[in-house]
Amino acid sequence: MLKEPLTITDPASPVSVDRLRGEVKFDAVTFAYADGEPALKNVSLQIPAGTTCALVGPSGAGKSTFANLVPRFYEVNAGAVSIDGHDVRSLRLSDLRRNIAVVSQDPVLFNDTIYNNLLLGRENATRDEVIAAAVDAHADEFIRSLPQGYDTIVGERGALLSGGQKQRIAIARAFLRNAPILILDEATSALDSQSEQMIQEALRKLVVGKTVLIIAHRFSTIRDASMIVVFDRGEIVATGSHPELYGASPLYKELYDRQLVTA
Repeated sequence: MLKEPLTITDPASPVSVDRLRGEVKFDAVTFAYADGEPALKNVSLQIPAGTTCALVGPSGAGKSTFANLVPRFYEVNAGAVSIDGHDVRSLRLSDLRRNIAVVSQDPVLFNDTIYNNLLLGRENATRDEVIAAAVDAHADEFIRSLPQGYDTIVGERGALLSGGQKQRIAIARAFLRNAPILILDEATSALDSQSEQMIQEALRKLVVGKTVLIIAHRFSTIRDASMIVVFDRGEIVATGSHPELYGASPLYKELYDRQLVTA
């Protein structure tokens, strides 16, 4: 695996950027995984900087693929993804990804101390900054209750921590990074109600002033979204606010009502 050739590389003459504003634009983007049908088909969308945008749709509709193209985890087959007018392929990967924070359903933790796991958010952060990020993520209290506090070893993939604790570590990393673009892959879907409440409070503070993409598996998490994008079979079939979509998009209404019944 370590000898696999890198397929996503820096451009020969990269555009130099510092902190981006966070306007995200997809221009006629088509993408397919190896030997598969297109996961996205001719998708165009503009997300203004500072917008909280929820991506909804059935499983396999293209939501996660859409989000994964922003940090250039994959290369588009056709079209372009740009941030603040810069094609993501024209930027250094380090510059691009420094401007993006990701909180996923299953955060990766290494068999190291909590402190060193938090530093992955920003390696040059001071100890005060690390602790402040943990406080913002509602993680400081549980960390201090552990035998070695911030120097506690978390085990392989964070095995010694609960799901809610791991998720708060991931959110603390995002606070530490303080990137203008934030990707949230449903961070609360498998948590107990107390953990979910703390994480929702932390996320409300984290999203302020950022461009946020929420991959929404549960519709309760999209109430604060200013823009909702409905995906189906690799295409965007509707965009708007909740009231607009509930009245105008049969697929959105069906998905929302079905979840209301099973909640």
